[in-house]
Amino acid sequence: MHCPLLLICIFAICLAVQAADRKPYKPFATRSEVIAQNGIVATSHPLATQIGLDILQQGGSAVDAAIAANAALGLMRPMSNGIGGDLFAIVWDPKTKRLHGLNASGRSPRSLTMEAFANEGITEEIPYMGKFSLSVPGCVDGWFELHQRFGTLSMKEILEPIIRYAEKGHPIPEIIADNWAASLKKRKKDLDIMPGFIETFTLDGETPRKGDIWKNPALAKTLSLIANGGRQAYYQGAIAKSIDAYMKEIGGYLSYEDLTAHKSEWVEPVSTNYRGWDLWELPPNTQGIAALQILNILEGFDLKAAGFGSREHIHAFVEAKKLAYEDRARFYADPDFGKLPITELISKEYADKRRALIDLEAASSQYPSGIPEHGDTVYLCAADSNGMMVSLIQSNYAGFGSGVCIPELGFGLQNRGALFTFEEGHANKYEPEKRPFHTIIPAFVTENGQPLIAFGLMGGSMQPQGHVQIIINVKDFGMNFQEAGDAPRINHSGSTQPYGTDGTMEDGGTILYEKGFDPEVIQALEAMGHKTKQGATIMFGGYQAIYRNPENGVYYGASERRKDGQAAGY
Repeated sequence: MHCPLLLICIFAICLAVQAADRKPYKPFATRSEVIAQNGIVATSHPLATQIGLDILQQGGSAVDAAIAANAALGLMRPMSNGIGGDLFAIVWDPKTKRLHGLNASGRSPRSLTMEAFANEGITEEIPYMGKFSLSVPGCVDGWFELHQRFGTLSMKEILEPIIRYAEKGHPIPEIIADNWAASLKKRKKDLDIMPGFIETFTLDGETPRKGDIWKNPALAKTLSLIANGGRQAYYQGAIAKSIDAYMKEIGGYLSYEDLTAHKSEWVEPVSTNYRGWDLWELPPNTQGIAALQILNILEGFDLKAAGFGSREHIHAFVEAKKLAYEDRARFYADPDFGKLPITELISKEYADKRRALIDLEAASSQYPSGIPEHGDTVYLCAADSNGMMVSLIQSNYAGFGSGVCIPELGFGLQNRGALFTFEEGHANKYEPEKRPFHTIIPAFVTENGQPLIAFGLMGGSMQPQGHVQIIINVKDFGMNFQEAGDAPRINHSGSTQPYGTDGTMEDGGTILYEKGFDPEVIQALEAMGHKTKQGATIMFGGYQAIYRNPENGVYYGASERRKDGQAAGY
């Protein structure tokens, strides 16, 4: 006769041993990857993940699922994204067996000239919030570009569940509630330049708390217009006319003509090879190539031998980041307004020259930018049973963006225009009808020409740093994809504007680090001249990933511990 209690004890011991075998040296909490055969969706909100998964199970493509999840996040994480922001995506198409990149970012208003700024008394920099920081929202056009090429379900079917949630409501999870409250707190002093914000994103002036039911009937109506009228409803129809009328009311510069002229651009992703993996990023006006530059420099160091969290590992990473971000500050901008030296910047030869500047025993206070010859977000990914994989990122930029909202439409407009500079001769100098420097970047990894990983990490200037840390965590330190996201991170910030276009570090900047690193290593870094400070969780981004096993096509999904998110499959 078997003793049930004894069997339970033996089972518990076996589980404990398995867990210990998997992560005996991990000073951080992690969990298992999600493994599924037919499809996976990974987002920073469980309900958005479930909506995307339902779309897959209805016969939708990975792109359909990604659009649905993105629309859901615009309702459920409005401080991070929404249809007033921009979008970028990388799609692996199993039919053509190649990657496709989409730049769905908008341009500055044509009527907002330097003379207009001067007449308004703005001569030093573009205000961070308010009507001057606006650029054309590219998200909705991005949805329809993706859908036209890769969609299977109708946009009505894709948007229907989000419209239902907007009408009937959904409960707010813990981290989103905290972020929502923090965003409102930071904006209270600027409410006079953020018309419509309180009406659109609060409950009688207060942000929703954990467990509160949030509804947005105005957004439901707007999404219904888009579902029935297509992109034209947004860029030429009732929505565009409402935006134009509101801009005239508040003395804004974004116009109906700016909206009708908008069009997304299909672009070729660019890559570098890191120890056998090809990491793909989108070219400027994004900051994606910074990740490629950092990896090229790090390839010259034996990180595996150094070990995760070692002095050598962190020092090499930080110094490589400093070098890449000096170039980021100088060269990354809209390529339509000047030739950018992208090929040279991501070359191995250039990396060799830059790597030679690193002192292995001391932190640098400042690096020169290179001279090659000749600035809140949501990230999500989805994969379907046909092998299509999508890496998508979308954002309002700073929390709720500009804070300029049209209550009858239920969403706010982004403040990407604040990332322009007035500096003469700078690649990212403000001009009308120009796309601003962008921090948001999706990523993709291939191996031997086959799809391997769709992944990304939200969080301003943290994003290229995060991409690199995920890659080296897996490739050099042997972590699985869930562990790679849960491992403690470094966020090196410059001395000024850590989330803007400025990448220069007159004082060497500061290493922000999470709990989990050895205190003795931190002390050793300080002895080398690094400035260090333990950072708040929000400083280290939010990561999702889907890995495709090249041998059997099985998907592995990951969604990290710093957000409310979830990976789910079937």
